[in-house]
Amino acid sequence: MEPIKKDAKSNPSATANLFSQVFFWWLNPLFRIGSKRRLEEDDMYKVLPEDGSKRLGEELQSYWDQEVEKATKELRTPKLTKAIIRCYWRSYAVLGVFTLIEEVIKVIQPVFLGKLIQYFERSEPDNMAALYEAYGYAAGISLSALGLALLHHLYFYHVQRAGMKIRIAMCHMIYKKALCLSATAMGQTTTGQIVNLLSNDVNKFDELTIFLHYLWMGPLQAAAVIGLLWQEVGASCLAGIAVLIFLMPLQTMFGKLFSKYRSKTAAFTDSRIRTMNEVVSGIRIIKMYAWEKPFAALVNDVRRKEISKIMSSSYLRGLNMASFFTANKIILFVTFTVYVLVGNKISASRVFVVVSLYSAIRLTVTLFFPAAIEKVSESVISIRRIKKFLLLDELVKSHVPLTQEDKKEVSVEIQDLICYWDKSIDAPTLQNVSFTVKPGQLLAVIGPVGAGKSSLLSTVLGELPAEKGVVKVKGELTYIYIYIYINFSYFLPKFLVIIKAYILANRKEYLRAVLFDFATYLLLSVGFRAVYQDADIYLLDDPLSAVDAEVGRHLFEQCICGILKDKPRILVTHQLQYLKAANQILVLKEGHMVARGTYSELLRSGVDFTSLLKKDEEEEGEKGEAPRSPRSRTLSQNSVRSHSSSVLSVKDESDQLPETRTEGTIGLHMYWKYFRAGANVLMLILLVLLNLAQPGFLSWHLCRYAHDQNMLHVSPIGNGDLCILCSSGLTGATVIFGFMRFLIMFNALVNSAETLHNRMFNSILRTPVRFFDINPIGRILNRFAKDIGHLDSLLPWTFVDFIQVFLQIIGVIAVASSVIPWILIPVIPLLIAFLFLRRYFLRTSRDVKRIESTTRSPVFSHLSSSLQGLWTIRAFKAEERFQQTFDAHQDLHSGMKAGDVGLALSYAVTLMGMFQWGVRQSAEVENLMTSVERVVEYTELESEAPWETQKRPPPDWPNRGLITFDRVNFSYSSDGPVVLKNISAMFRPREKVGIVGRTGAGKSSLISALFRLMEPEGKILVDGVLTSEIGLHDLRQKMSIIPQDPVLFTGTMRKNLDPFSQHSDHDLWNALKEVQLKAAVEELPAKLETELAESGSNFSVGQRQLVCLARAILRKNRILIIDEATANVDPRTDELIQKTIRAKFKECTVLTIAHRLNTIIDSDRILVLDAGRIHEYDAPHVLLQNQNGIFYKMVQQTGKAEAASLLQTAKQAYMNRSPVHQLNGFATTRDGSLVIFETAL
Repeated sequence: MEPIKKDAKSNPSATANLFSQVFFWWLNPLFRIGSKRRLEEDDMYKVLPEDGSKRLGEELQSYWDQEVEKATKELRTPKLTKAIIRCYWRSYAVLGVFTLIEEVIKVIQPVFLGKLIQYFERSEPDNMAALYEAYGYAAGISLSALGLALLHHLYFYHVQRAGMKIRIAMCHMIYKKALCLSATAMGQTTTGQIVNLLSNDVNKFDELTIFLHYLWMGPLQAAAVIGLLWQEVGASCLAGIAVLIFLMPLQTMFGKLFSKYRSKTAAFTDSRIRTMNEVVSGIRIIKMYAWEKPFAALVNDVRRKEISKIMSSSYLRGLNMASFFTANKIILFVTFTVYVLVGNKISASRVFVVVSLYSAIRLTVTLFFPAAIEKVSESVISIRRIKKFLLLDELVKSHVPLTQEDKKEVSVEIQDLICYWDKSIDAPTLQNVSFTVKPGQLLAVIGPVGAGKSSLLSTVLGELPAEKGVVKVKGELTYIYIYIYINFSYFLPKFLVIIKAYILANRKEYLRAVLFDFATYLLLSVGFRAVYQDADIYLLDDPLSAVDAEVGRHLFEQCICGILKDKPRILVTHQLQYLKAANQILVLKEGHMVARGTYSELLRSGVDFTSLLKKDEEEEGEKGEAPRSPRSRTLSQNSVRSHSSSVLSVKDESDQLPETRTEGTIGLHMYWKYFRAGANVLMLILLVLLNLAQPGFLSWHLCRYAHDQNMLHVSPIGNGDLCILCSSGLTGATVIFGFMRFLIMFNALVNSAETLHNRMFNSILRTPVRFFDINPIGRILNRFAKDIGHLDSLLPWTFVDFIQVFLQIIGVIAVASSVIPWILIPVIPLLIAFLFLRRYFLRTSRDVKRIESTTRSPVFSHLSSSLQGLWTIRAFKAEERFQQTFDAHQDLHSGMKAGDVGLALSYAVTLMGMFQWGVRQSAEVENLMTSVERVVEYTELESEAPWETQKRPPPDWPNRGLITFDRVNFSYSSDGPVVLKNISAMFRPREKVGIVGRTGAGKSSLISALFRLMEPEGKILVDGVLTSEIGLHDLRQKMSIIPQDPVLFTGTMRKNLDPFSQHSDHDLWNALKEVQLKAAVEELPAKLETELAESGSNFSVGQRQLVCLARAILRKNRILIIDEATANVDPRTDELIQKTIRAKFKECTVLTIAHRLNTIIDSDRILVLDAGRIHEYDAPHVLLQNQNGIFYKMVQQTGKAEAASLLQTAKQAYMNRSPVHQLNGFATTRDGSLVIFETAL
């Protein structure tokens, strides 16, 4: 396996000494590099062996397996929490000792402070014993401050590392589970949900471990502090404690509400990411259909619901934080008011001890304790979601290694097979199927669309379990599917050897083409798998229908019947010319075995097996559709999930650009963009004023307090009433302003997240298709999953916290300097030192965060492409290798994360308290702003031409369907090769034109140019209107396309046919009837309202193609483009489609790209492309007179009988056609003037 990252540096923390570990000195070399230049992936350290994804994952997996086993015995549901606790409790409990020591120091420190102040109050300069005691207390304060600093960072680093370990282990387990999901389980989950589990749910463990220890520490510390307070201010402390006690259940209630909102948010996030996955996968189709608006509405609708829940939980957060920051003021006010009112006098030492003790407890009780409850409740929801996924059904494959004896007897044997994809439907998917395939035998499986051919292969593969009957497979299987799944990073290096010697030798120039042609994938796949992987049994699911006749014949003769002739092979096919070469033919119809035998046996037996498809040579009679049994094939989970997007995932990696990373600090303009996205200028000014008001009040309040100390010693208590009134007014104002500030800020920041998401999504919809070819799915989903996740919850909280702390620091400095101006002398150099350290640290930290973001994308891409090629991975028994790749991606990502955690905690270890927390949070804000930066980058993508322009074509345009290409050149990117060269041609109104050419000749590029997927050079006119002058939607909505890879989207059948709700039910049923799908849809539980599985995977490929045809019928456009659309259907369905097209689109101009020449041999004209140029263009009969022409050679390559039939059909069609009055190369524009074009002929 190719390494994911070459020669990573060894991790210095593995060999660091105690001093280096305590002070994080081992990170200094990285800081030095980071402060001088931008960090690259190669600068990062290797992940420690004990933090490796494989090791952690397997460890937790073993505990989970034990828990599942135990739960099964005890007849209860397994608890994932138990497995996690049993795996990690020891190492995590040790960290509890750190917390205990740290909190003990926090409680002792105020006592030392009180004693020290008492010495100054007594003012006994001659008492040396008291002076030495004071020195001791001063030393105690300093040492405890130093101890706190060291412990705090060590604790933080290790608890975050503990969280990271759980997260990595969970990711490993989720991916491992995804690789062995059964077909039923695949129907119960979606790619979006699994991506969300990996991007958001597992992150809760990172946050949970930080606060978990405070669940027991909080109450314990509270008890200790109450004891000390009682000694200081007696029963008056109970008033303050009452406020604390009131806050605790309030915050527990907030925690419960949090978990409620969290589970609802997670469901909406799943749904949004699933839709995004489909949009990105099917973007080509969405653009060609001009369906961007309904999809934008769909995503915006889900996002709106998600944001409403996020907003509610943010308001809760705001109340939680406001209660934390205002609690201190209320508690102190209540305590001292009661203390004064019962007749006591206040002394400075008493005030400071009480303030310090409350401060010590305040952080734990009102911030960490509720945070622990919040994180526990969030984690419980995540654990529940992960557990539900881990308990989905797995595919159980019995794999018995073959002995040498068995290897000689390699075979596939099936007897009386009955199986179901969906037990809730009475009719089985397959029934009473029996056959045996021995070495050297080729079994051809034929039958109409939805007959159960692919299901039969799934049974052999073990993907579809047998309900009854015998399935014996002796030997290693290999599986080649019509939609090929290739993991290039693994295959290409080895495959290059084969390419040189194999059929691609004469087509090297196409290999480097920007967009790999579909068939080229196929050649790579079949070529590699057949020659390189020496398996025992070959299962071929119609791999020849997507290539042209020559390549197909070559593959069949040289590969399937050549190199593999000694192997048992099962070939599902719709191509009748290959049946004679088969040793056996199995005919399926609606899951039943209709016939079995050799070609000649079946002909002799009188079973008109070809009528299920069509008569092979001599007869072209019309066949009506046989009545359907009430068997519902459509609800099988048969066809493999969304393979449409695998075309994106498997692009040649040389074509995919590395992910971009910005450099340097995050400028003020980025913060401005972030704020402006969520609030207008007035709102921002209001926020600034509210923020400035609070420290003002606080400072004035504290100044008064400090000033009144002396007054209270000398004045009678009555005078204190004014002071108390003053204090209560100020405290009230602080509380009100505090709550307003938090709620308004959270509102603004969550609005920013919503606005930025919508901008990014709209930008993605408007960017040219090229963007999706050079960026893998995972990279795009990463921004919508992880980065938007940061913007939704983590960034608002951190930002608000930072602003609050920052303002408190300003307030404290202001108060201190108003009392003792000299204090500014040490504060200023300290501030400078802090800012220098922050800058030194941030350069590295920011780069690490950016690298961490880019190394996260491959994790998602790998997951996404693995799910698409699941059957292939399992057929090749490549699960282990894919798991290793996943672990390697994870280790690279955790290398960043571990560094990040260490960095985030290692700066300025010697300075303690709020100042330090403020610096930490400011750094954390800047780190999280990298997510804003990444989202903003995607809001500013290059945009394709506008959807609508001021120049609108007439409403009935195009009313004739005349298409003219005038000297058109086309390339997929500005610097890419030109794939269409100087194309000049005209397609007349109502003309049926076939477009043929070898693989890579430019057939699909011609369609891309017509739809302006990239802007072509030259002119393309439709009915005299220059297509480059009108909006893309005006152009694309007026042309119908039936694409090569049929794409269905999650949603109802109705939405898939008519997303704009423009047609009546009667129209929809009529369209389905035209394409022979009415019966299949009527059998669905809710008919047109039935929700389809992800990417329509509960329909066979052929049925999905028929849905695309129904869409075209509904659109009633004058121009129809068919892009190899009938490659995946049997000849009988193909004939039905052709008949429907002739009847329904008689008045339309129809362009058909085809590999099956019989589908276009009766066209009016045929355009032959070769290497991006027009080679010939005329009626098929005329072209066949030129024996040197490419078209003539293509016809001859189909075999003698087929070629004779094609020649006859072409001649017949030519004779029957009325002479065309318009000469090739002439076109009349709307104003009647005649335009003459040079043609390429």
